Amino acid sequence: MATSVPPTVAIKRVAVYCGSSSGSRSAYLEAAISTGRVLAQRGLELVYGGGHVGLMGAVADAVLSEGGVAHGVITEALLDAEVAHAGLTTLEVVPTMHQRKARMADLADGFIALPGGFGTLDELCEVLTWTQLGIQRKPIALVNVCGYWDPLLAMAALAATEGFMKGVHRDLLRSSADPAEAIDLLFAPIPIPEPKWLNRRDRPER
Repeated sequence: MATSVPPTVAIKRVAVYCGSSSGSRSAYLEAAISTGRVLAQRGLELVYGGGHVGLMGAVADAVLSEGGVAHGVITEALLDAEVAHAGLTTLEVVPTMHQRKARMADLADGFIALPGGFGTLDELCEVLTWTQLGIQRKPIALVNVCGYWDPLLAMAALAATEGFMKGVHRDLLRSSADPAEAIDLLFAPIPIPEPKWLNRRDRPER
């Protein structure tokens, strides 16, 4: 069993990755609202993509309705397309998506992923990779409402079975269908970073 330790910093801000659409099920929107409410009720600040639409807007509105703090980071190109939220505690506008993702990761002490599309997957996989490589040690959890993330969890299990990923890195991806329980997972010990490479032949040349 892998050795585990608490996150490297106290968790005060949580980045939430989620869709700029609301999806086809009411349960997705309900989960986004619940996530925002629980974050605010626990005194955790929200970091997210800065939009007022889809699940993004629902999370932010829920945080603000509970008197919480919401920080948005959005690109210049998406400022109009995603209808930037006008009521946030702070809103930063950055030139590129790379800067947006990096800034959100810098601001956050942990990460939650709600249902979403390619953008959500991109953000989630990037912070997972950074943790896998030991660049950061910040916890990550999925709100697996309606089994949305089951295919990703199955893919991670397959990658470990087929020798492309260590089990300890697969286990970085923790999930719960309940938003409050998913947030609880951020405070659980996380595996100590191990070298990514599975064998000597896979190591890069120096």
